[in-house]
Amino acid sequence: MTLTLMRLRRSPSPGAIPAARQSRFHGIPRLGRAGLHALIASGAIVLSAAAPSASAETITMASTTSTEQSGLFGHLLPAFKQATGIDVKVVAVGTGQAIDMAKRGDADVLFVHDTAAEEKFVAEGFAAKRFPVMYNDFVLIGPKDDPAGTKGRDIVAALRKVAAANAPFVSRGDKSGTDAAERRLWTQTGLAEAGQPVPGERKGAGYKECGCGMGPALNIAASTGAYLLADRGTWLSFKNRADLAVLVEGDKRLFNQYGVMVVSPAKFPQLNSAGAQKFVDWVISPAGQSTIASYKIAGEQLFFPNAAGK
Repeated sequence: MTLTLMRLRRSPSPGAIPAARQSRFHGIPRLGRAGLHALIASGAIVLSAAAPSASAETITMASTTSTEQSGLFGHLLPAFKQATGIDVKVVAVGTGQAIDMAKRGDADVLFVHDTAAEEKFVAEGFAAKRFPVMYNDFVLIGPKDDPAGTKGRDIVAALRKVAAANAPFVSRGDKSGTDAAERRLWTQTGLAEAGQPVPGERKGAGYKECGCGMGPALNIAASTGAYLLADRGTWLSFKNRADLAVLVEGDKRLFNQYGVMVVSPAKFPQLNSAGAQKFVDWVISPAGQSTIASYKIAGEQLFFPNAAGK
């Protein structure tokens, strides 16, 4: 798991923060002191140095490691702050963890990429509406010499080849949007029952779950010459590529949609729902959509806005 926390302003004492606000910050996520210290020691938690200004209105966003590690928020959120004066504190975890955080009332806005889980979130009354924001795609990454022979456009056939070759494969295994997409693809190989984890031996002896974010998973793959499924945005911003390359892309099953939701003020009246709504309105507006489209690395666009299709 990778957790990115924006540094909070210091207050004279815990009592200086209203109780409703304390519950939101002291439970991100509720790991316990020992668990939090262990994650910091392991490097699984990354603390961002950015801090909101003392006088600015602030919202808390639960989002994914792909939006954070791709560098999108470093490009997008300053533009939002300039337009509205609102600071955004981002907690970047897997999509499943981000949704759980929002269900506890620990975030004002949710920005993730698992459409089925997002629609369930709305159906359960945790948000009034889900808005599509942007998309990119997943790609299969692996060693340039491709010992399993996966290269092409058919992701399901490629995964079957990985399993047959007992090739090393790094799975996120962290209930993220990428993990959910990967599991759906493994199911389509016929090597798994729908909704169930696939036993390692059925995916090949080299299959391993890291229980980590996209960046750490890529680092493991780079150091071990393994295959893995990655979102293109994080891959393009990833520096430690070693001998890795994109081997499978262009399959329509690799489409990766992102959505945004204001967490229900009816369930959690303590939230800054007005500020969250301003973010949603801006990110799906022409200004927000053009800001997303303008984010590029080495001339290549990472995300493609599609709120107009909502």
